[in-house]
Amino acid sequence: MPRINLGKAAPELYQIVADLDAKANEKIIQAGIPEGFGHLLRLRASQINQCAFCIRLHARDALQHDESLERITLLNAWRESAYFSDKEQAALSLVEEMTLIADHQVSDRVYLNAAELLTETEIAAIEWLTIVINSWNRIAIASRYPVKP
Repeated sequence: MPRINLGKAAPELYQIVADLDAKANEKIIQAGIPEGFGHLLRLRASQINQCAFCIRLHARDALQHDESLERITLLNAWRESAYFSDKEQAALSLVEEMTLIADHQVSDRVYLNAAELLTETEIAAIEWLTIVINSWNRIAIASRYPVKP
């Protein structure tokens, strides 16, 4: 069944999310987090939310920002691979728990691990990025953005 396109129905609100996304990306860069890894963080949240539009978009963006096909392919099973550093694993855990926040909130274990390995600036940037990508996932899924070959 066709759905309304939220961006077209309320362009002023869509623009606010786009502006927030740009600011969150600036924070990622300012925190020294590689842009490619920022797209992997977005991709991981999008995988959890099963947002096909955002999965395709951020897989492509990660490739364009020098992430390897191996890391993109293994992202869904990152715990089972040696492709991600301890710091990256802490970031991925934080993204996952924030994305699934209704299930169990962000555990002290995950947050303390992140706090040991990441700076406050990095944690804040990752958390804002997670908030924004989860918003985009909901916009794309609710609007049923088409994903075709």
